[in-house]
Amino acid sequence: MTSTPETPAHDGSDLAALRAEIDELKSIPQEELLNPLPSGVEEREPAPRPTDAIGSEKWDRPASEETLEN
Repeated sequence: MTSTPETPAHDGSDLAALRAEIDELKSIPQEELLNPLPSGVEEREPAPRPTDAIGSEKWDRPASEETLEN
């Protein structure tokens, strides 16, 4: 690029900040860039809990009395 009195020669001072931003973006995994997880979702995700196997419901007892044991 040619310098003129209206546009002085570029000294490259802003390239260091640009390089730092590029390096910061390169450190983020590609999957996170393409499919980011919204903040707070992992903390609010419910914890899995054991459930009864299909067919093991005890229909003769109220739900409040059912347990995971036989």
